[in-house]
Amino acid sequence: MLSIRSSVAPFALLPAIALLLAGCQTAPPQPAAPPPVVMPAPVGPVGVPTPPAPLMTPASFADLPGWQQDDLRQAWPAFLASCKALAVKPAWTAPCAAAASIDRGDSAAIRAFFESRFVPNVVRAADGADTGLITGYYEPMLHGARKRGGAFQTPLYSVPDDLLTIDLASAYPDLKNMRLRGRLDGKRVVPYSTRSEIARAPLTGKELLWVDDPVEAFFLEVQGSGRVELADTGETVRVAYADQNGQPYKAIGRYLVEQGELTVKTASAQSIKAWIAAHPERRQELFNVNPSYIFFKEERLPDPSVGPKGALGVPLTPERSVAVDPQFLPLGAPVWLATTRAGSDVPLQRLMMGQDTGGAIRGAVRADLFYGFGKQAADNAGLMKQQGRIWVLLPR
Repeated sequence: MLSIRSSVAPFALLPAIALLLAGCQTAPPQPAAPPPVVMPAPVGPVGVPTPPAPLMTPASFADLPGWQQDDLRQAWPAFLASCKALAVKPAWTAPCAAAASIDRGDSAAIRAFFESRFVPNVVRAADGADTGLITGYYEPMLHGARKRGGAFQTPLYSVPDDLLTIDLASAYPDLKNMRLRGRLDGKRVVPYSTRSEIARAPLTGKELLWVDDPVEAFFLEVQGSGRVELADTGETVRVAYADQNGQPYKAIGRYLVEQGELTVKTASAQSIKAWIAAHPERRQELFNVNPSYIFFKEERLPDPSVGPKGALGVPLTPERSVAVDPQFLPLGAPVWLATTRAGSDVPLQRLMMGQDTGGAIRGAVRADLFYGFGKQAADNAGLMKQQGRIWVLLPR
């Protein structure tokens, strides 16, 4: 992965704190497509940028490449998980209630459900572009301990006591997905410490765990959550996103490309790690390119087969959950993704659920595919930087 995430967690607006103040069944007849709908951009206060509105054009299921070939039974558990969060919303109450009576093993019934209750909308950016970047992420495994010692010298921090979160929705409802982070300096709210500042002045007393690899700790932040096998107790725990310092996310892979150290074609999580291994003296310099910093919380891991929770608050389903930008796409909605497999030209066309967000996931035609846990998931996520198209399925 080309450093494409900062969290599997709620979306955070970044700097400018002081200034505020990415068996088939024939489909039933479709109604005539209404004219394109321009989603209004939120109106915000001075100093807070408002994103350009995306263009959503109603389409038919026949327009979705590969729709008839996808095994929707594999997406059904992820959709039911979305309903746990969405069913209280008026537009979703009826379809989520109807889903309870669908046989999860009946592919034709599931297809008929979506075709009769949803309208696919092709998503375009404000400039009309209907293709965008599709990346991947996964849940890594790290090795650590509860106490510092030996190889375990790199801390994973919990949320600092002086980190403030300012929710703009209380004053500007249209900005419900935007939050500002900072800290108090006297009576002023100022930006919170950057990564380089935290490296120079460690957050003593907020160490959650200690791990043995600073590179894997950095990439854990990029993924947003992971697992840590504890050498001193023998247990494995999950570390989940808890908060973020509010600083803007900057991709270290893009920086290496700009510096001529890597090329766009070769840049990946694997090549970035190889570059660091070859230039250990420049490791912290490279990390400091990304001022964003992620804070974690510890969670029990009673069932290793269950994925981490995304921004929607439900567990992510490998290869059926994606992170989207909630400024443009409704969190939790079904998303039809038409792209290619990681590092190849082989088509990847399937139904996903937009159940997560990420600091680097910005824009209407932008998605980050969750690959799950394990080496294969890591390999796929590291190579995933494809172009793709997106349709969002909205209730009729």
